Amino acid sequence: MSLENSDKCVIFMGTPEFAVAPLKALIQANIAVVAVVTVADKPAGRGRKLNESAVKKAANDFGIPVLQPVSLKDALFLDDLASFNADLFVVVAFRMLPEVVWKMPPLGTFNLHGSLLPAYRGAAPINWAIINGESKSGVTTFFLDEKIDTGLIIQQAELNIQKEWTAGELHDAMMPIGATLVVDTVHAIFNGGSAVQPQNGKLATHAPKLNKENCQLDFTKYPTELVQQIKGLSPFPGAYLGAFKFINASLATIEERSTMPVLFRLKGGLFLKYSKGTIEITSIKPNGKRIMTGKDFANGMKMDELALI
Repeated sequence: MSLENSDKCVIFMGTPEFAVAPLKALIQANIAVVAVVTVADKPAGRGRKLNESAVKKAANDFGIPVLQPVSLKDALFLDDLASFNADLFVVVAFRMLPEVVWKMPPLGTFNLHGSLLPAYRGAAPINWAIINGESKSGVTTFFLDEKIDTGLIIQQAELNIQKEWTAGELHDAMMPIGATLVVDTVHAIFNGGSAVQPQNGKLATHAPKLNKENCQLDFTKYPTELVQQIKGLSPFPGAYLGAFKFINASLATIEERSTMPVLFRLKGGLFLKYSKGTIEITSIKPNGKRIMTGKDFANGMKMDELALI
């Protein structure tokens, strides 16, 4: 750490596993993380045991104080936050911050976003990049402002998307790149060398929140697009129809059609045919059961075909 950084510190805000790698990278780079802000513990599972976020667990491992406000506008929380006198706030996969929070540190607040902004502004950039069949993505650090994902860009890093990747695989490929970018961005800001650039709103695309409607298999799509929808929602929340979640798929070498969607087995494989063609289902999860390969599911079918609607 350079001498001019020795008296500067950050507060880190994040929740899921995606945010753990940047937090660890900051610590390993000897950047002073004086506190972590994450979600409140939530009861989960049959025993309703309180579940800690991945970021909280990592912060505890490093002995960093953890703040878990229910409301980000709570006066006691704001007092606690201000008491750390942090120069900069770093946000990775957290939640929308009120202005009173992101304007607090003298050097501002920046966010790590899983796209090359202004492309894929919104809640699910990784998923939509796969769903839409993009060949390139990346990560962006930008200063927060009044609107969502519109602030001044600080730094970006690109990566190529492999054709076979699911959203989960793109997520995993982004984590180390994002972690490095966060550290580089903090150093640039601390050293006064962060040349920012405004986003071109005319080039903006959107990555809306995933919901029941856009996770249902869309049979207006052609086979290539349907495969991308399944991959883009894998492993979570999963593309679904009826009693099944479709975890992975590929283009089929056979061509069959059906007015209604039908699962069928052929030569040990599992396939889905519908009005626009056929795809192969390589991984599937029946409701209440474990994820299994398409071949295992096909072997257990009592009939050669199973109508989905």
